[in-house]
Amino acid sequence: MQAATPMTSSTAAVASPSRPTRRRVTDAPTRMFHWLFALCFLGAYLTADGESWRMLHVTLGYSMAGLLGFRVLYGLVGPRQAGLGLMWRKLGSAPAWLRSLRTAPSLSAINWRQGQNLLMALAVVALLVLVVPLTLSGYATFNEWGVFPGDDWLGDIHEFLGEAFLFVVLAHLALILGLSLLRRKNLASPMWTGSVEGPGPSLVQKNRAWLATLLLLAVLAYGAWEWQQSPNGLVTAQALNSLISGNDRDHGDDD
Repeated sequence: MQAATPMTSSTAAVASPSRPTRRRVTDAPTRMFHWLFALCFLGAYLTADGESWRMLHVTLGYSMAGLLGFRVLYGLVGPRQAGLGLMWRKLGSAPAWLRSLRTAPSLSAINWRQGQNLLMALAVVALLVLVVPLTLSGYATFNEWGVFPGDDWLGDIHEFLGEAFLFVVLAHLALILGLSLLRRKNLASPMWTGSVEGPGPSLVQKNRAWLATLLLLAVLAYGAWEWQQSPNGLVTAQALNSLISGNDRDHGDDD
């Protein structure tokens, strides 16, 4: 009886089921910035009304400004895939793409994917740029610069910028959802996992989880410092009592 020949490594590789390859495209500091930035804006928007939440609103707004400073610095000295130059180059291609709309012989000849990427880059840059006047107007309003009796024009500007920021956020989310459905791919997943499926080299060679952890600790430490500096903390006891009593009333209505 003939002995069975051993399976070579190449034969085993062919016989074994192939696993989908994943490549890393977003590092940990970029993802941490993204989610901290989003949570700070959400919290600041929800606490925009009422004196009881004012210090929390201000702290979250200043945190957004600090996060913007980190993102700009990281985009200048960090790795290439996190560089701000990538977004600017995408936006720089906008004039040529707009000219192609006029010269294209048909709609199918237009590079629609490039147009979609331009919209995504435009939304991200708009969010980063809007933080500057939003924070400055909030700082001026908080310190009552240029406030006259019955005329809170800085507050009106700050509120307008906040609504404009919310509009861009919603447009950004709608664009991600629409493109995900169009391309049949979850375009938001890289901001969760940092990787995508598919062949090709990883764009991120070092994840830098330690830097993401430091960024999180810095934001938490700043919030704790503001809490200690404020006589009533970031949230007044009156606000907490009203929130708790409101929840009690809701439970009572359900009963």
